[in-house]
Amino acid sequence: MIRAFNTAGFIGLLRPAPGTWGSVAALPVALLIYVIGGPWLLLVMTIAVAALGVWTIGKQINAHDDKDPSEIVIDEVAGQWVALLPVAFGAWQAGAAVTALWPGWLAAFVLFRLFDIWKPGPIGWADRRGDALGVMLDDLIAGVFAGLGVAVLAGIAHGLLM
Repeated sequence: MIRAFNTAGFIGLLRPAPGTWGSVAALPVALLIYVIGGPWLLLVMTIAVAALGVWTIGKQINAHDDKDPSEIVIDEVAGQWVALLPVAFGAWQAGAAVTALWPGWLAAFVLFRLFDIWKPGPIGWADRRGDALGVMLDDLIAGVFAGLGVAVLAGIAHGLLM
């Protein structure tokens, strides 16, 4: 069960680029969560998955030598959801269909993958921790960076269009 959770239903076993597969898989699940309960449920689920993920990642990496196996993608799921939060709350606040904000979804995905791979500043620091919290934290911070980027891009786009 721990491995199934950490690999996001075994998505993390896909090759190449399991982190990208995990981020892609996070998108329809985020949409489903949004449809069921709006942005607040997405926020709650993000926190729950991140918290549970730190525990399950710890269980998995303590049993092996690899402290950040590429098959673990639950951290990408949580980070991708963080990146999507500005889109979700923006759609909710505007009373728009969340799918109408597809450029925001695309930007959240691309920016999250960019920051997760590049690992600038605090993302790299978290990644170098070598523990379960670090595995999760680097993706959560990458999600925050991506979410800020999404918000800036939305501000630019809407400022230019209005």
